[in-house]
Amino acid sequence: MKASSQPLKLTYTDRTLTRAERALCCAPFQLTLFTAMKVKSVPLPYIAGEIGVKETYTLNPLSEQRVERELMWLIQVGLLRREVDGQGITDSFRLTPLGRKIVAKWNSQTGHLPQPSWWGRLVNRLIRWFSLPF
Repeated sequence: MKASSQPLKLTYTDRTLTRAERALCCAPFQLTLFTAMKVKSVPLPYIAGEIGVKETYTLNPLSEQRVERELMWLIQVGLLRREVDGQGITDSFRLTPLGRKIVAKWNSQTGHLPQPSWWGRLVNRLIRWFSLPF
């Protein structure tokens, strides 16, 4: 069987795109972080604390625990993936194809993440809360 040289075109439902966009704009990160994740993996320590502010990944210093919790939510939504090396899972993150699609859209349209409405924040919080394992 001959492998196709055409890249696989992924399609997403409107519901998936809406949930992913809402989760991304509710996260405490800037578009620069996700733009960086498009071309390279970004280690968690480069996002947390003063380094994250210096790199313009966040507006305010965030603890490593908070950053990891937020990134894990974005993994659950399907926007990010954790990098793996020969030793196993690392502390670095990259965009998934869904994440690339949304980041490309906002980079070309506005150059920044839109501010979520209070309703969007509430819906995102509720979905996160009900998605937590018991």
